Amino acid sequence: MTETERIEAFLGSGPFAVVGASADRAKYGNKVLRCYLQHGREVFPVNPRAPEIEGLKAYPSLAALPRPARAISVITPPAATAQVVREAHAAGVGHVWMQPGAESEEAVAAAEALGMNVIAGGPCLLVVLGYSERR
Repeated sequence: MTETERIEAFLGSGPFAVVGASADRAKYGNKVLRCYLQHGREVFPVNPRAPEIEGLKAYPSLAALPRPARAISVITPPAATAQVVREAHAAGVGHVWMQPGAESEEAVAAAEALGMNVIAGGPCLLVVLGYSERR
């Protein structure tokens, strides 16, 4: 698949989760969550240290979501991303978008080996969907 086809498959898959969601509106983990909300997408914030983010209940892990996410945006340190990929696969996630700065060779290789649709080293979700600071 081309990168465009991988992105289309990702965006057509929902519901979504943001792993590394942040309550800090200046951080990308918050901006990506708000971007999904701005586009009317069902999204779950995943952050083990926050009870709520942007008015949504936050979950400590992908396994704790009230219903399975089919696609995740990952905004974690690269050293943590491979573990996120393994947890995502165990939770039935088929699509992983490693936001710029979250990717690692190990994480990309792990996701590909598990048969996941992987977007890494490319554009940010904020650019592809379009994001506004208004919300």
